Amino acid sequence: MQLKYLKNIHSPKDIRDFTLEQLQELCDEIRNYTIETVTAVGGHLAPTLGAVELTVALHHVFDTPKDKLVWDVGHQAYAHKILTGRFSSMNTIRQFGGLSGFLKRTESEYDVFGAGHASTSISAALGVAAARDQKNQDYKVASVIGDGSLTGGLAYEGLNNSGILNTQILVVLNDNEMSISPNVGAMSKYLTRITTNPLYNKIRNEIWNITDSLPWGKKLSKKILHKIDESLKALLVPGVLFNELGFRYFGPIDGHDINELVKTLNNIKNINQPVLLHIITKKGKGLVSTREDNGEYHRDAVKFHAVKPNSTNGQLKKSTDKTIPSFQDVFGYLSCEVARNRDDTICITAAMREGTGLVPYAKEFPNRYYDVGIAEGHGVTFSAGFATEGLRPIVAIYSTFLQRAFDHIVHDVAIQHLPVIFCMDRAGIAGEDGPTHHGSLDIAYLRCIQDMVVSAPRNGNEFRHLLYSALNQKELPFSIRYPKSSAIDFDLDSQAELLPIGSWEVLRTGSDIVVLAVGPLSYNVERVAELLQNENISIEIVNCRFIKPMDESYLRSLIERFNLVITIEEGVIVGGFGDGVSSWLLENNFQGRIKRLGFPDSFIQHGKRDELLSEIGLDENGIIDTIKSLVNTTSDKLIET
Repeated sequence: MQLKYLKNIHSPKDIRDFTLEQLQELCDEIRNYTIETVTAVGGHLAPTLGAVELTVALHHVFDTPKDKLVWDVGHQAYAHKILTGRFSSMNTIRQFGGLSGFLKRTESEYDVFGAGHASTSISAALGVAAARDQKNQDYKVASVIGDGSLTGGLAYEGLNNSGILNTQILVVLNDNEMSISPNVGAMSKYLTRITTNPLYNKIRNEIWNITDSLPWGKKLSKKILHKIDESLKALLVPGVLFNELGFRYFGPIDGHDINELVKTLNNIKNINQPVLLHIITKKGKGLVSTREDNGEYHRDAVKFHAVKPNSTNGQLKKSTDKTIPSFQDVFGYLSCEVARNRDDTICITAAMREGTGLVPYAKEFPNRYYDVGIAEGHGVTFSAGFATEGLRPIVAIYSTFLQRAFDHIVHDVAIQHLPVIFCMDRAGIAGEDGPTHHGSLDIAYLRCIQDMVVSAPRNGNEFRHLLYSALNQKELPFSIRYPKSSAIDFDLDSQAELLPIGSWEVLRTGSDIVVLAVGPLSYNVERVAELLQNENISIEIVNCRFIKPMDESYLRSLIERFNLVITIEEGVIVGGFGDGVSSWLLENNFQGRIKRLGFPDSFIQHGKRDELLSEIGLDENGIIDTIKSLVNTTSDKLIET
């Protein structure tokens, strides 16, 4: 495409002198360039398309990076990256060694606060504003938050504290009626009522328009009319939540009208108290349908939330590849299968119906499906309430997002011995989404919870076995972790096998070294064993489908048979499965060597799954190198002895 502006924009300073007409042309260029680029290389698309005009207006009006702009989530900020010196690198976004798909403080001085999950921007921006006040500095702070993020409790904690501190902070509420899925909850309905109340907006605009013609001073006029405005809101709008929290509320205004955005931001940026600007946008503007009467807008906005690199000339193509289903799809199938067999099961997720594979379940069992919004802690305690009444809740939340609910898991589920089942997608490497989405910690943070069962299927069929085994007991909370990858082996019509909790499976017998493997990584080890057999290295492989409790009878048996043990897991080594095995063996007088393979004690960056596994030594070549090193070192020691 022909670029009139973007090649010459190296920082927001380059657009500060633009006319409103030029700003509109720039918005159109950014939108078209984003569609062309992201459909070619993959990434989040619909969120950033809805925020193009807002991004341009903010950087045009505010003196960034001196003024601080804090984004929520960050996947809506591709236009922000384009305007802040990263235009030439946009074709590397979410690729190994390239730009992050989210905001990243080490990537740019314009990325004030990194975030890969929702509801953080108000609290973070308030912290920046309070630091400014502490240091007696002079700059503006603005945060952008989506209406979907207002389903998260952290946003309200930030709003509440902002009203108490009463310092300059602008919160821009980007209201598109969506997060990833259509929004749920009372706040969504509240915002819709504000947006769609034409009488309030009509009267309000007419009242404010007469200010300049009143005979008394403008300051007094504004003060009197502000009181009238508040009374009008109380009369016509169902609640004045933001004003009661200490914010000056402005809006709603059209978030795609660059003229109105620039004018409004210029008018309110110097107000020295908390201000909330409510804008209305369309997620995916320029790409998705806007015909909401037949649901096309919501369907398209979900479809184009994130796209894979499969386009030609900016047009998305449907994939014709037939592959084994992902663990995500297997979970969606199994949740329906279980629901047909058991009336006591329900499914709960936190604004991730599509991401967790629950779309078919939500359609078939709408009365047994609960989306709590971006409120993981509430979702867990909500599930605990179900469990106290004898129902069997299955909670589907990404591994990295479940971290937010740790206290709820401990206090509301585990201590009360409630048999809630946690199904954690994205456990391990999450690919191009990077460190905010990698499920690195769930083994470590769940292993330490008393009575918690922690498990990991090696394939789709074992997923079925573990899910039914979890439902077959009523005493313990039960977690099942699985990666964002192929389920490798799944038979739609196979029967569930009830597994003894804590049991392992010997996949291959050997004599030189034993590898205790968690999840699908056991397949990597099997291929390694075949290769090393030709070098006379005999490997025993164990599928450690239960991370906690462990198969202590097997562990006792290996003490006399092996002096080399390797553990391998897709999670942090510190506090992980390997730590549990090592501690047990040490306490039971194992005299051999133990090598723990897993994630390093540093955050893993973004990239394709295979690239990242290779980078951290968990691919086949890395496992081979580790085994050879151990075997050779041991052989040398034996010769020296």
